[in-house]
Amino acid sequence: MKKHWVIGLWVLTSLGCMGRATVPSSRLLPEGARLVDLTYSFDEKTLYWPTSPSSFELKQLSHGMTAAGFFYASNTLCSPEHGGTHLDAPIHFAEGKMTTEQLPLERLIAPAVVVDISADAAGNPDALLQPSHLVAFEKEHGRIEPGTIVLVRSGWGARWPDRKQYLGDDTPGDASKLHFPGISREAAEALVERRVAAVGIDTASIDHGPSKDFIAHQVLMKADIPAFENVAAMEQLPTRGALILALPMKIRGGSGGPLRIVAVLPPA
Repeated sequence: MKKHWVIGLWVLTSLGCMGRATVPSSRLLPEGARLVDLTYSFDEKTLYWPTSPSSFELKQLSHGMTAAGFFYASNTLCSPEHGGTHLDAPIHFAEGKMTTEQLPLERLIAPAVVVDISADAAGNPDALLQPSHLVAFEKEHGRIEPGTIVLVRSGWGARWPDRKQYLGDDTPGDASKLHFPGISREAAEALVERRVAAVGIDTASIDHGPSKDFIAHQVLMKADIPAFENVAAMEQLPTRGALILALPMKIRGGSGGPLRIVAVLPPA
């Protein structure tokens, strides 16, 4: 049995048997396994698409001692669905496909592989994942099995949250001059053929910056395959063996939403 399935069964069985939110993670994981947070915090530095009408806002409602003598804090928040580490639900680019709350957990919790295109991206900010990358990956690391979450690592996470470095341009309200890596149409079609559970990337979009037709979105989402964008800390993941848990805010009718995504890494 592969390591990620061993870890996944351990985690799910432990949670089911113990039934408590207070169980420390060290008791839920095999000895030597660890958790990696792949999520950027949402705050005033969170990056959104240049044409987004707003960004993340947190407003304080209460913060201090009450008349009854105890401390109380509460805030209100406002955010577009698509910004920071977030989910693109299939409905985002495919009419009639799944909305955020309709996504089955099997597409959000699954074993992962990391396909690294950072060498290409280092010399070309508009680099694209190609079918040849997938073929080379499988030749070295084995077949990408159906139900796998495929994470594309470009190395762009090192640029977060510098807007100009990360997006390639920082002109307010203008998305016509962006430059960052993404996924080609042909690679998206190859991932559909492999029946992957979901696709993630460490850039602002699964389509590269210069894209005008967002064809990777179209291809994947017509197949009901969701995407995770602005995934953090991908350099900490092994090529194969991690279990991904990607849980978005469950917005009924949503086209996406803020995402908390973590990886369970197998023992070294």
